[in-house]
Amino acid sequence: MSETAQTGLVNRIILDSGPLGRLTNPNARTPVNAEINRWLWARLAAGATIFIPEIVDYEVRRELLRLDRRRSLTRLDSLQAQLVYLPLDTGIMRRAAELWAQARQQGQPTADPRALDVDVILAAQAERAQAVVATENVAHLSRFVAARHWREIP
Repeated sequence: MSETAQTGLVNRIILDSGPLGRLTNPNARTPVNAEINRWLWARLAAGATIFIPEIVDYEVRRELLRLDRRRSLTRLDSLQAQLVYLPLDTGIMRRAAELWAQARQQGQPTADPRALDVDVILAAQAERAQAVVATENVAHLSRFVAARHWREIP
């Protein structure tokens, strides 16, 4: 049995927009921002691979640009250099379309029918990366893939 399996550590983690947004906040003095930064670096020190999916980069980046948060954009770019960036491709988008359709057929939509459903795109990326989603919104994502609140990921 591997050390990861023995300790219960998760070794492949994909960030949702809530945690990534907190990590880009340059004000690490706030308790939750300091906590998530400690969490991230502890996971990396334990050997975890942490992914930034392109769809989440888009979601966080567009808001930082809208608010003209230059220091946060610099932190986002810095994180991308230190973590693993997951680009979108046709296979991911086709799988996301399947997940979207399945959720609709089951009467469990995650977004307005006309909206680009980021959750299913993120789920498709997590599925391919074989990673647990670190999120603050477990309910939507756990219907598709393994998802846990970031504080609950050892």
